[in-house]
Amino acid sequence: MTKGANIAVPAAAVRVELGWQAGAGVPDADASALLLAGAKVRSDDDFVFYNQAVHPSGAVRYEGKQQGPTVIDALSVNLAQVEPQIETIVLAASADGGSFGQFRGLYIRVLDAATGAEVARFDSTGATSETAFVLGELYRRQGAWKFRAVGQGYDSGLAGLATDFGISVDDEPAQPPAPTQQYTPPPPAPHAGHPPFPAPNPPHAPAAHPAPGQPQPGQPYAPAPFPPAPHSGQPPAAPPHPGQPQPYAPQQPAQGQPQGAPVNLSKVSLTKEAPSVSLTKHGATGGVMRVNLNWTSMAATGRLFGKLRGKNVDLDLCCFFELVNGAIGSVRALDRRFGALYEPPFIHLDQDDRTGASIAGENLSINLDFTQFFRRVLVFASIYEGASDFRGVHATVTLQPVGSAPIEMTLDGCTDNSRDAVLAVLENVNGELVVRREGTFVRPPAGQPGGGVMEIARLYNWDFGFQAGRGK
Repeated sequence: MTKGANIAVPAAAVRVELGWQAGAGVPDADASALLLAGAKVRSDDDFVFYNQAVHPSGAVRYEGKQQGPTVIDALSVNLAQVEPQIETIVLAASADGGSFGQFRGLYIRVLDAATGAEVARFDSTGATSETAFVLGELYRRQGAWKFRAVGQGYDSGLAGLATDFGISVDDEPAQPPAPTQQYTPPPPAPHAGHPPFPAPNPPHAPAAHPAPGQPQPGQPYAPAPFPPAPHSGQPPAAPPHPGQPQPYAPQQPAQGQPQGAPVNLSKVSLTKEAPSVSLTKHGATGGVMRVNLNWTSMAATGRLFGKLRGKNVDLDLCCFFELVNGAIGSVRALDRRFGALYEPPFIHLDQDDRTGASIAGENLSINLDFTQFFRRVLVFASIYEGASDFRGVHATVTLQPVGSAPIEMTLDGCTDNSRDAVLAVLENVNGELVVRREGTFVRPPAGQPGGGVMEIARLYNWDFGFQAGRGK
């Protein structure tokens, strides 16, 4: 499509993709949508973006980002569900850490959500110093929906674009992550003064993923009940049957901002230069925090997306935990341990994504209502199949706490035969939960090709008492 052109959208629901070519010096970008009645939003609720991911009507959702040779950030729009007062849905992009003059191959396209067929595509060219763009819009015309290619740039970023359409924006800049001392794994020592419960069994490594519907071997982790904590204003959920995986029930994003509260556009990126941040000081004091892993991989030619050497790459998102009474264990698909949210370990793994192609990726949920019972949590990823090591794999980890900006970190650049990588450590420091980016690839010990997880446990002082032949 050319700028200003329009086309009918016959689908009842669409997926909107913002895409661009990855490369050195290319900033990040974020997709957003503004729902207009006339020329303005009705309230701040009508703004959907990374910090406000679901419209109150449920009609528009921010789906998240997928890395690769082409980076994709996506929105979903159920046109049949859009409220009758909404006449236009503005589809925008904002640059993070640069301007759109640094992008190559920037485009927006609209897909039929039911079939995946492309309905419309607009390739945006000629950008210079713009830091936000309205790339297109979905609008009603005589009871039917159409898409128009717009291509209007803003030098004032997402805040300026949102303000133009009537959004009240909190213009106080986000505080950068505070530097901390180099993280030193503590020795595993029980903490006195806390109610005891049985420690879980040490991790083990079955030969393959469990087949759906098959009984799971090994003894189930069945800790004693733990005193409940308040659930962020919600009634406590009934605890699951001990040892059984729970269905993933993510915390629903708040439906817009409270009356009179401006929209917060901030997000936090953890880097080698600024590796840590206090979740507590950033407002993440309760609720269920989702830790999301998405990944892509490519052959040396860069032509394959989501594949390496012609195979799907299967990464497993895992964690070790240590609670304040010294109990340790794992939440890990290979251990057949999916955890629990409202009893120890207060951590739950939702799914085993075999390819990284799922927008939802793999997710660990951590119940921050029970922060006082955590000592530390180590989040790591392991290659299960499809690749011999992490070379060529690019992973993005996003922490999505309730009441706080999302926290992102990336993992890439492996140059050796590592099949395991430590992503982050969460540590309770005097009641304050601090997250630190690690981004460390871990090679297996000599003569133990599958011993990377044992090496992680050794490096970070998780005394599981591995025996020869056990572990990954």
